[in-house]
Amino acid sequence: MTRRLTMAQAVIRFLKVQHVSRDGSESPFFAGCFGIFGHGNVAGIGQALQQSSDFPYYLCRNEQAMVHTAAGFAKMSNRLRALVCTTSIGPGATNMVTGAAGATINRIPVLLLPGDIFARRNVAPVLQQLELASTQDVSVNDCFKPVSRYWDRIERPEQILTSLPEAMRVLTSPAETGAVTLALPQDVQAEAFDYPEEFFQRRSWTVSRPRADAALLNQAVGWIRAAQRPLIIAGGGVIYSNATEALAGFAARTGIPVAETQAGKGTLNFDHAQSVGAIGVTGTSVANRLARNADLILSFGTRYSDFTTASKTAFQNPDLRFINVNVAEFDAFKHAALPLVSDARTTLEELSGALASYRVSEDYRSEISRLRSEWAPEVDRIYSRRHGPPFSQGEVIGVLNAALGPRDVIVCAAGSLPGDLHKLWRTRDPKGYHLEYGYSCMGYEIAGGLGVKMADPSREVYVLVGDGSYLMMAQEIVTSLQENITLNIILFDNSGFSSIGGLSRACGSGGFGTRYQYRNQGKVSAVIPVDFVANAASLGAHAVRARTHEELTEALAGLKKQTRTSVVVVETDYYDSVPGYESWWDVPIAEVSESESVQKARKAHVEGRKRERYFWPPQR
Repeated sequence: MTRRLTMAQAVIRFLKVQHVSRDGSESPFFAGCFGIFGHGNVAGIGQALQQSSDFPYYLCRNEQAMVHTAAGFAKMSNRLRALVCTTSIGPGATNMVTGAAGATINRIPVLLLPGDIFARRNVAPVLQQLELASTQDVSVNDCFKPVSRYWDRIERPEQILTSLPEAMRVLTSPAETGAVTLALPQDVQAEAFDYPEEFFQRRSWTVSRPRADAALLNQAVGWIRAAQRPLIIAGGGVIYSNATEALAGFAARTGIPVAETQAGKGTLNFDHAQSVGAIGVTGTSVANRLARNADLILSFGTRYSDFTTASKTAFQNPDLRFINVNVAEFDAFKHAALPLVSDARTTLEELSGALASYRVSEDYRSEISRLRSEWAPEVDRIYSRRHGPPFSQGEVIGVLNAALGPRDVIVCAAGSLPGDLHKLWRTRDPKGYHLEYGYSCMGYEIAGGLGVKMADPSREVYVLVGDGSYLMMAQEIVTSLQENITLNIILFDNSGFSSIGGLSRACGSGGFGTRYQYRNQGKVSAVIPVDFVANAASLGAHAVRARTHEELTEALAGLKKQTRTSVVVVETDYYDSVPGYESWWDVPIAEVSESESVQKARKAHVEGRKRERYFWPPQR
């Protein structure tokens, strides 16, 4: 039997019956569609969504933001649920490219359905069409190719019969997931075809737990037993695999310390005896000291960004070996590691059985305990500062950490806040720390927070955002009000791009071009006063300003009484920052400059690069 439907109607009908299962639990994969309609999708996908009342449609304010919302939703759902995003052809489509890049870099499933130019071409050039003299086979949607895990252009209605299953394969793959883009020409969206009924049968896609090669696993066990100073690096794969309890048990039994990446923060509670906190450029003194002398790195679910490895300077032991546990073969082989291409939880369970009698030495345990006991007072010191007004950023984090409940979620993405949070935030729940730091995209925060709250409405969501990011993309406050989704937004007002300002000063450039100041013929001029309270209120939010610790504490308590999105504006010191802890980041400095400060920074950079390492396969 067949059913005559437009291509767009068939797409929505197919998406509604896709499910995902893992460990015997099954749920619908798609939770609805975000979009903005234009001439390129209003009569196709728009019409199909209108007649599908059981597939929710959400109107957003910015196309980039809708992808961030979808990414936040999928990440909070451990990649077992996803949202669809649709736009018209033209600027609506290209606005999504930034969001697509973020989703792909972070390995988060989002399905993008941008409208496209006419497949039949006879009326070209149509509104918003890119024309090239060399070909008629390119549109602006080709920009999605390098930032999508799967890309296709549907030029005939029957092509979705093969394309949509491929899209689902990628979206539900723990190794290959990311942005999937299906460009839909606006004329083809509205064309009808007799689709087989079998295409719309309920289907469940199993998210498997692959096991490591037995021989390589045995070799890994031998390496761990031989190690004197092993260190675990926990990445986001631990959380996505629901492996946090397995990791906590493994670390407690073996005594191996656990350091965390940004995506992996929260894998252990901060007070676990083997938790040594953040590693790398934004790491703690504990993790970075242990990393420097480690003779074995056992990683789970990390892609080893330069922030994690401190630009390949974090590990200095000449006899260091790596064991990488990762579902993605590409990541498992990094750093000439012994690759265990496998699921984190499954491999932790197998390692636990094989290493039942293994313990690190008492000397190493004592060193870990001592370093942890030295770090805790440093966090307390930063939390308890009375720097302001304006506040130091670290003390605001301290007030928030004390006020929030164990299941509350903080959301952040860009600027200096992620680094300070990575070092200082005391996690008490694997899903309580939500950072987008693979792309570190300004503007993610409020949109991503919306997705987090949609994924788990039972949790309070606190969006931490700097004034720079807020000014880029605050409009999704309106979307939160539209959908009756309550967010708590803490806006850090430091009158500029504080993170890059600090980096600029470290590079010898004095913070050039990073402050919000009036132009005054090259002279230092007054900071532009932006009334963020009035701005947030104009968008419909409850908005207050907190100038003191007491006011901030009172404002946070008051948020619990609000039934709509709230914004608390806190002025922070543009120049004050949390220290770095025995780490380094490779940011190239001008080799030739007339500035003495740049020359000085260049010399320090050259010295820092001397510690960068290549990692070669060890003698096995």
